Amino acid sequence: MARGVNKVILVGNLGNDPDVKYTQGGMAITTLSVATTSVRKDRDGNQQEKTEWHRVKLFGKLGEIAGEYLKKGRQVYIEGRLEYGSYEKDGVKHYTTDIIADEMQMIGGGDGQRGGGESGGGYQSRGGGDRPQRSAPAQRREPAAAPPPASFDDVPFDDDIPF
Repeated sequence: MARGVNKVILVGNLGNDPDVKYTQGGMAITTLSVATTSVRKDRDGNQQEKTEWHRVKLFGKLGEIAGEYLKKGRQVYIEGRLEYGSYEKDGVKHYTTDIIADEMQMIGGGDGQRGGGESGGGYQSRGGGDRPQRSAPAQRREPAAAPPPASFDDVPFDDDIPF
């Protein structure tokens, strides 16, 4: 039987510092808010920008690395999969869409950059996100001039989401 494909690739900027929490068993769960901006021309030839916000979850060692090295404004590459969920609050059902990251790579400049302009390392999770493997070093390149992320107040996420 054929399998389906659920794959997401994002390159965007962090809208806030990573939110790291730990389970009772000590596993890190890190949540990122990543903004991606696309540009298109309207009928009159004017450029129109549209910013989308994505909630990304990183587990285990990958989450610990993200929590330690990423900062608001930093550009990041994420590979993962979509996961949908729901919860009920005050009798109202809320729906969530998360990206569960399998790989994360720190790219570009940004407030949290270490290493003097060199691209950051890439990390992958294997077997449930507990053991990230460092990928081959990225070639040295100039940081991309990314637009600043939109105001974090525009994020459509509810902060009271239970785990």
